[in-house]
Amino acid sequence: MSSPQPHIDIPETDLWSFLFERIDRGYPTDRVLFTDVDTGESLTYGETRQNALDFAHQLQQRWGWKKGDVLIVFSANSLWLPPVIWGTLAAGGVVNPVNPDLTADELLTRMKLGTTVATQKDRLPVALEAVSRAGIPSSRVIVIDDLPMQLENSNSNDRSIHGPHTPPICDPARDLAFLAYSSGTSGMPKPVMLSHRNMVANLCQLASRRSAGVGGYSGRGDIEDRDLAILPLFHIFGLTVILNLNLYMGVPTFIMPQFRLDSFCAAVQRHQITHAGVVPSVIQALVSHPHVTSAYNLSSLQFLSSAAAPLGADLVHALYAKLRLRVGQGYGLTECSPATHTQTWKESPLYPGCVGRLLPNMTARFVPVEGEDQSNGSCREIWLKGPNVFLGYLGDEQKTRDHFSADGFFKTGDVGFEDEHGNLVITGRIKELIKYNGCQVAPAELESIALRHCAVADVAVTGVQWVTPDRMETEAPAAFVVVRSGHLADECTSDTIREFVDEQVESHKQLRGGVHFVSEIPRNAAGKILRRKLQC
Repeated sequence: MSSPQPHIDIPETDLWSFLFERIDRGYPTDRVLFTDVDTGESLTYGETRQNALDFAHQLQQRWGWKKGDVLIVFSANSLWLPPVIWGTLAAGGVVNPVNPDLTADELLTRMKLGTTVATQKDRLPVALEAVSRAGIPSSRVIVIDDLPMQLENSNSNDRSIHGPHTPPICDPARDLAFLAYSSGTSGMPKPVMLSHRNMVANLCQLASRRSAGVGGYSGRGDIEDRDLAILPLFHIFGLTVILNLNLYMGVPTFIMPQFRLDSFCAAVQRHQITHAGVVPSVIQALVSHPHVTSAYNLSSLQFLSSAAAPLGADLVHALYAKLRLRVGQGYGLTECSPATHTQTWKESPLYPGCVGRLLPNMTARFVPVEGEDQSNGSCREIWLKGPNVFLGYLGDEQKTRDHFSADGFFKTGDVGFEDEHGNLVITGRIKELIKYNGCQVAPAELESIALRHCAVADVAVTGVQWVTPDRMETEAPAAFVVVRSGHLADECTSDTIREFVDEQVESHKQLRGGVHFVSEIPRNAAGKILRRKLQC
């Protein structure tokens, strides 16, 4: 089925030119676009562009940078990440963002893709160890913290921001802009090849779903958007939805190095934030800690965009009840640049629990999952096609072929259905579905129910080996629970949680694997649960 949205035109251009060489930019050069929440330091559009060009010049002068060279970005959120990322693209390079929490061993495995690393001072020892073991000179490690002074001193006699720049990109549909890693929740992360056209297409698709300038997120014409960036900028959501889209739309963006509830609330109050991209655990924190949120004025906040993991309707309603705050869900994958479905401010209260409608120029197909009961139509794999769908997995042609159908649809591995209003509902992931005596169990459904229990602060459900009364081996759902403050992690609490869930679900979905208490739920930086790390 095709998108219900009108078809849009997507220009045949590279990402740099789309963002910085456009003639229809609707805001001035001196508009402040990026601000460091902690220091107050900021960059205007013009400063961002010029610093990016200066960084591109430095790459070419110091290291003979050529088209297709890869920069490994090993950094937490930083004000100076945008010039580094866009400067690499301006030089015709490819950006390979990696998790800043990687060990030297893990970073070493990424060095196969590039021989230059951009990092921060606090991660410099790890970066230096990795490049040393890879046989790469330490001079190829760029310290992002030092860039302001370096860029100010270099090219000091030629810092015009007005001259046009054309990157050496010949074929936007095939030339790479990013090598971004898939989430790796069920296996090793895979390098995903995203072209300039993939990225430009997704920006056009997203921009078509909200108005430019004032009130773009909330739909209100009397409020100027101000976005708080708490999600990791090394993740594809951060790259596309926070950096690229906000610059394209002219939305002031306030950058935080990481999420902390009190710091988040303080930033909203101080900077009159209207929007933030979040993951469900952030919403859970906002709902669960009124003693923190009540100390701040959060009235400027109009809308939260939630992605990366399922968000139950109960949590959506709880957020509105406590803070009068709307949350819209979205869906996407690294392989789709990433967005494929979004909810607007107006749609969010109408369809809680859904992840929105298919973006323009996309087609979806729902394919039965082999061996599963199809009577209710909810166990169908989502296949997608569109200009934002990636080129393939770098260096793995077989895996690429395995993930595409003969007619070019990407097999997402996610399971769901489209409701009567055209909204996508995610019911699980094929590799995460629990099989109890041949019947499927979606962890997200049980997690949503368990979170309603007063003793549950956080929860993850996964399958564990279990033997039936007739001695048949199968898989059964088990819940791993972080207990809420004021409750005991004891057998009594375990029993009440289990009974609470079991009485609301069919027999095959009951928590036969038990309830197990943990200090925290393992998640990756994008907020996805790492179920493989959960063990009884």
